[in-house]
Amino acid sequence: MLRPEALAHPLTPVLRQVRADSCPERFNFHCHTICSDGSLHPHDLAAEAVAIGLEHLAVTDHHGLAAHGAISAALEDHRRRGAAIPTLWRGVEISCLLEGCLVHVLGLGFAEEHPSLHPYLQGTSVVGPALRAEAVVTAIRAAGGLALLAHPARYRLPHQRLIAAAADLGFDGAEVWYDYAMQSHWQPTPLVCEAIAADLERRGLLMSCGTDTHGLVLRGR
Repeated sequence: MLRPEALAHPLTPVLRQVRADSCPERFNFHCHTICSDGSLHPHDLAAEAVAIGLEHLAVTDHHGLAAHGAISAALEDHRRRGAAIPTLWRGVEISCLLEGCLVHVLGLGFAEEHPSLHPYLQGTSVVGPALRAEAVVTAIRAAGGLALLAHPARYRLPHQRLIAAAADLGFDGAEVWYDYAMQSHWQPTPLVCEAIAADLERRGLLMSCGTDTHGLVLRGR
């Protein structure tokens, strides 16, 4: 079940709306720019988000927030010109160890420049005790964010085991709707995504979705 702080988080009611068809047209809580390992310039990503008509967006570059300010400014330019723009949530993708397996955690909706996240925003993965999943979750929580396990079925351990371990550590949820086939136009992968959704629903945890875009088209990976 969700902790009280997560229940009160302003992003929670948005994530409660996530369905299999929410991405890539309404919500995208996982994408990348040239500020980490993506190909989209922040201004181009913002323009695509507006053209698509996204309602909510989080850019989750690896271990960095460099793109956030540029995307926020670009979206504001679109708004001043009369365009509808998505709500932009601060996001980051952090590597950590869960059950001895290297996984990624999406930190969403956290406070800017919070000292707890400073070690994780230096452009590369940390080493030592800070690499443990419990340390990452603690840091995201301290910054007022939500911690979600990214693409649970992409790792060497079964998603059932990883989700159970994440729930025990206090993760707020996981990325449920994901294109594991990496198609040119994003589509959630049947069966595996539905199984992950059922697992999260049983646990009362939050579900997210995102294209995990690394290329030049926000509608695909």
